[in-house]
Amino acid sequence: MNLSSANNIFRKLPVIETSRLRLRKLLLRDAADMFEYASLPEVAENLTWECHRNISDSLHYLRMILKQYEDNLPSPWGIVLKDNGKLIGTVGFNSVSYQNAFAEVGYVLSRHYWGNGLMSEALSEVVKFGFEVMNLNRIEATCNTQNRRSESVMKKCGFSFEGILRGRLLVKNKFLDLKMYSIMKSEYLKMKKSEDVVQNEKA
Repeated sequence: MNLSSANNIFRKLPVIETSRLRLRKLLLRDAADMFEYASLPEVAENLTWECHRNISDSLHYLRMILKQYEDNLPSPWGIVLKDNGKLIGTVGFNSVSYQNAFAEVGYVLSRHYWGNGLMSEALSEVVKFGFEVMNLNRIEATCNTQNRRSESVMKKCGFSFEGILRGRLLVKNKFLDLKMYSIMKSEYLKMKKSEDVVQNEKA
């Protein structure tokens, strides 16, 4: 698929599976699982949104995302554990420029699953989808300069640091500096080729 034929990419967001995860569209029935992690202060600390105060906040967000799917607007996958079907976060494209062949990714993961490599496992598949299915040329991501965990995830997925966007966002009554990271399709293909060589040598 190329960019010109990706008209229904978010309306028909496909299920993606990894060894431990299933990435799928969000559903209203995910509200309880979402509230469980979105209500934690440490999860929202470095993000643009406030903690969910009650399950109604989670339902409101889910209804918004379902409408975005319907309108074919950039929207996230839900990150679900394969062993028990629990929703533990989201990952996906915040914005896409089809004309310029680039997109921005964003993600959030439940505090209870930090440090297990799950987010890099999920983001790697989104990057693969962006380059191999959507035929993007560039994928970028930003994080609060204090968000070391998010920065680590980007580095693990092959993103390179480009610089600091000073006072880029007004969040919770404060202007934040953001670190900009990106990965180019050429870099992704080179990384994939190296990984294939390693796998063939092991075989």
